[in-house]
Order: sequence, then structure tokens, then C-alpha cells
Amino acid sequence: MSFNSFGHVFRFTTWGESHGPALGAVVDGCPPGLALSEGDLQPFLDARRPGQSRFTTQRQEPDAVRILSGTFEGRTTGTPIALMIENVDQRSKDYSEVAKAYRPGHADYAYDAKYGFRDYRGGGRSSARETAARVAAGGVARLVIPEVTITGWVSEIGGDAIDMANFDRAEIGRNPFFCPDAAAAARWEALVDSARKAGSSLGAVVECAATGVPAGWGAPLYAKLDAELAHAMMGINAVKGVEIGDGFAAARGTGESNADAMRPGADGPAFLANHAGGIAGGISTGQPVVVRVAFKPTSSILTSVETVTREGAATELMTKGRHDPCVGIRGVPVVEAMMALVLADQKLLHRAQCG
Repeated sequence: MSFNSFGHVFRFTTWGESHGPALGAVVDGCPPGLALSEGDLQPFLDARRPGQSRFTTQRQEPDAVRILSGTFEGRTTGTPIALMIENVDQRSKDYSEVAKAYRPGHADYAYDAKYGFRDYRGGGRSSARETAARVAAGGVARLVIPEVTITGWVSEIGGDAIDMANFDRAEIGRNPFFCPDAAAAARWEALVDSARKAGSSLGAVVECAATGVPAGWGAPLYAKLDAELAHAMMGINAVKGVEIGDGFAAARGTGESNADAMRPGADGPAFLANHAGGIAGGISTGQPVVVRVAFKPTSSILTSVETVTREGAATELMTKGRHDPCVGIRGVPVVEAMMALVLADQKLLHRAQCG
């Protein structure tokens, strides 16, 4: 079977394809009585929307979300919330060659191997276009966790990382890279432009921090908060690695360097560090929950790559169409959405067990 749903109590299912008439999500388990309108969701979709700079795909989609069910007089009713986003700027003719041969790095061959049939137009269900539905669902999830503030940013493109000493949260919205370091954003303009003009692409690392998460969310074993976050982030298109807190750097430290020392505080322990990323034993500690997500370079490039046809013959393929030279840039709103969806689910799970 194919899995198109995510979550336990707060659960969502996405539907639709890149070049179909529309895509969307059905959100179930949302508590009743929350104020909800399209205007509450649209800012998050606008942040992810394509065609806003030369550093992203030039596909022009308004990504206007419609709420089809689950609200009455501007409030959630506790019933399934259906969200729809129309596709208005498809160019299926750009994928005529993809119908005959597999794009290396894409899901083309894997889909054929599994289903014996695939929608080659923009990758169909495997397209990153599907993440628009997740961002819409994530907007609903944020209403469930008003005590939490979620902030994502790009910390690295093409191996060039930001300087945390220059971190300025206000800078994230001032440049097309969601970059908190103005100097790094200036460097990235030339870096991404060079890759784009060469018909190539670059990878990126997206970081996301959730502040205001109280201690106690998560579970000790099979619903660990960090495991749920890793599951959520690895399910995003083009993601090939996830770290919580210090992640792999923790393996290169010592017990004393990795310990999050504690001192007495006014409202519980005051932590002197956050190497664990706000999670210990699968349960939130009250510290900021921090996740780092690695996006591979976009596989659709204007450079010929060796591949095979559906019949198994050797050939070369250059992907036509409009594609992101760095897919990780628009990954920031998606990472934020998945963080919100996991935390909303974990809050409701915690309340169900512990009151």
C-alpha cells in the first residue's frame, strides 16, 4: 500500500499531483472552536510559493488555498478540514522526453519498479509540488500550538555556511534565501546564480527551532519526539539527512562536552547548553527544539546525464522545464510546517494521556 497520511491524533492526508487540476490536504483531529480562515493559512503558502525570485523555479502558481469543509462561522468544527490548492501553470509538454527515459536522482525508475506505471508530468505524486499541501496543513497545526514559535532558516548552501555570530532573525525575511546572515546571503546570490547559469544545482541545509515547547511532550520509546521529527523531515522531497540538536557532531565529542548542564531556575532547571536539541529520552525538556535538515541538489538539471530508457537502452537525458537551482531554499516553509504538524500531534497525545 502507499502511505499518504501522517500523524496520530492530529492527522493529515495529502492528495494530488504536480500537473493535475489541484492538490490539497484533509486535516483530521483538529480541536473544535479554533478561529480559522484562508487568510490564516495563506502567508505560509506565500512563503513557499514558486517564482518569487530568480533563485527558484519560475513556475507561476498563486497557491491560493480554499477551505472546503471543517469550519462554520469562521471556527473549526472538529470535523475533517479539506484544503484545496489549484494548479494553474503546468507545462506538461516539457516532460515528453521524461516519458521515455528515467531522470537520474528522481523517483522515475523507483515508481516504475513499484507500480509498473507512473505520471511523468513533473514527477506526478513524487514532485515537491505536493509539499504545498503540507504547508497548508501546517498552518492549521500552528493554531493548535499557539504557545510555540517556529522559525526556520537556511544555514548552508553549496557547502557555504552562515556565521552564527551574524545571526539576525529579522534578516530571514529580507532576502530570498531565508538567510539570517546578511553577508552569507550576499555570497549566495553569486553562488546560486553561477549554478543556475551553468544548468546545475546546489544542495542546502535548513535549520528550524521551536521555542515555547513545554517539558513533557513525546514518549520514551516508540513515539519519541525526536524520532517523530526525523520521520517527518525525512518524508520531505529531496531530504537525505536529519539531525536533532548537535546531531552527528555529538558523536565527535565527550560526555562532559555533550552534557546539557543544569542549575536551579525560577520555573524548573535552567539549562546551560542545548546540545540535545530540546529533547531527552524522546521527551521535550522545555528547551528550544532544534532540527537540521539536509536537502540534496535538485536532480532536474540542464546538463545531460547518462541514464536508460524504460526499455533498458543506454541514453542521455537533459531535463527541460522550470526547476529550482536550490530546492532547499523553498524547503524552509515545508520544514516549519512539518515541525508544527509533529508538535500539534504530540501536544494532543500528551493531553490524551496526562490531561
